[in-house]
Amino acid sequence: MGDMRNLRLLSTLFLGLALNACGQNKSTEAQTMSRDIKKYPEAKTSADWRKILSAEAYEIMVNSGTETPYKNPFWNNHKKGIYVSAATGKPLFSSDTKFESGTGWPSFFKPIDPSAIKIVGDTSDGMVRDEVVEASTGLHLGHVFDDGPKPTGLRYCMNSYALKFVPSK
Repeated sequence: MGDMRNLRLLSTLFLGLALNACGQNKSTEAQTMSRDIKKYPEAKTSADWRKILSAEAYEIMVNSGTETPYKNPFWNNHKKGIYVSAATGKPLFSSDTKFESGTGWPSFFKPIDPSAIKIVGDTSDGMVRDEVVEASTGLHLGHVFDDGPKPTGLRYCMNSYALKFVPSK
């Protein structure tokens, strides 16, 4: 009976870690407001972003939320095109660098322009991760991990609602 309990505990722990692989705690209003124009030239107040972004994009990008895996618009998108910021429309990722990561979120092995994003430390949820934010706004996009495919070995695990897809013509 003890082995069964241990198995259930390990299964629950594994499921929790898997679902949290790209997740992050919601930030407080004070943290959101710390994204100032000295560091992020196109930063806006939370109230301004609320007027611009959809409710889903606001939750992800401003509150550093995470969407449900496998239940988001782009995890299974196989069309050719580019993924732009839901906030600014700036190009971030190309379908040419998208790959199936098995996580339930859209994953890419490199950005279109590395200067369009910034990597910042994230210690939420008792983990140490690298958060990906939009360089011009400081808004949350997702996280980057070192378990991606060649040639970069990176997995940019993005939230669909932080992106808009522009199909190729």
